[in-house]
Amino acid sequence: MDVSIVDIAESNTYKLCAARTLVAAFADRERSAWPDIESAAEEVEECAEGASLCIGAYDGRTMLGWVGLREMYKVTWELHPLAVDPRHQGKGIGSLLLRELEARAARRGIIGVMLGTDDEEFGTSLSAIDLDGGNVLREAERIRNLKRHPYEFYLKNGYAIVGVVPNANGKRKPDIWMWKSLLNDREG
Repeated sequence: MDVSIVDIAESNTYKLCAARTLVAAFADRERSAWPDIESAAEEVEECAEGASLCIGAYDGRTMLGWVGLREMYKVTWELHPLAVDPRHQGKGIGSLLLRELEARAARRGIIGVMLGTDDEEFGTSLSAIDLDGGNVLREAERIRNLKRHPYEFYLKNGYAIVGVVPNANGKRKPDIWMWKSLLNDREG
């Protein structure tokens, strides 16, 4: 498969393809943040504006997946969102996008990437218990994947769990915060 990395902000075609990919990637969720092309198109526009990074994996006809990175702190930015077309998941597209995004971010002087990966569908062991201030970090260390939750994908790509927001999305629906250093043993 011949895949190109494209800058989504450069083309309305790329933006439309990215919006379609976003709807498809989150369609199996009980409550998708992007249930229709209009809401997805707004998200893509927001991700593609200003200094943000917004790139896609494109095969000439189809947007296989895309990822956005926006300013959060001066040198640590937030990855949001990462969407891979369900027909192309498990084929390395997400990891390819992360590597390219991280390389571009590092060239800009960004030294860390943060992301939140919500557990709204009881996909991890963290949603199976009541988290309180006394056991959040201990439970995060013992996390188990129950339903293909994406936190494991991020772990495989070098991200670490750095925090959990209990009940962020409702009772027993935490947000799992992850981070990756882009310094690669160089001083920052």
